[in-house]
Amino acid sequence: QVQLVESGGGLVQAGGSLRLSCAASGSILSINVIAWYRQAPGKQRELVARIISGGSPNYADSVKGRFTISRDNSKNTVYLQMNSLKPEDTAVYYCNAEGVVTSHFIYNDNWGQGTQVTVSS
Repeated sequence: QVQLVESGGGLVQAGGSLRLSCAASGSILSINVIAWYRQAPGKQRELVARIISGGSPNYADSVKGRFTISRDNSKNTVYLQMNSLKPEDTAVYYCNAEGVVTSHFIYNDNWGQGTQVTVSS
């Protein structure tokens, strides 16, 4: 079984920065796609950024130039560096992993518990 644990959320003023981390555990050999989503109150969950193994990252238009996704395959960890934060970035941020290869199975649709990011104006 695969577990994803996010950390790094919090309260920050507009224009500030936060760095989110998501660590995956569970006898993992590789992860194909790892991504960050967010869900604001009353809104649908939306893709923020994702990175495919061996590929280039892609971003939602609303965060391009401000957010950077990166992964450390040796640690099965993905990061989201968020700069120039805006109040509209306020949401619960979720980590998602697809195509997680373990010694026994390939897992899809893996989600973390979420971490709250609040940006004050």
